[in-house]
Amino acid sequence: MARALINVPKTVKRGEIVEVRAMIAHPMETGYRVGPNGSNIPRDIIRRFACTYGGEEVFWADLHPAVSANPFFAFTLVASTSGTIKFTWTDDVGKTQTASAEITVS
Repeated sequence: MARALINVPKTVKRGEIVEVRAMIAHPMETGYRVGPNGSNIPRDIIRRFACTYGGEEVFWADLHPAVSANPFFAFTLVASTSGTIKFTWTDDVGKTQTASAEITVS
């Protein structure tokens, strides 16, 4: 399971623009590197990263082999209601993982 480091402010004012940052610990293997046994290391990349806030998708990205290991995402959103910001990513084998952060809007 990949580990995610998420940085979201705990409390914000309604209507405030919030910066959301997330880093996914993932090797992002392209499938082109040769391993110690002389054969290619199998491709293993995150294909899609998405973020929802209040049940609505607010950010998404389709990733490709040129993305470095441990991809870092930073984007902004407008704080409207208290709730959960949910991050979801899917890799080449179809495995989906999630992480979340709570935000309180005053």
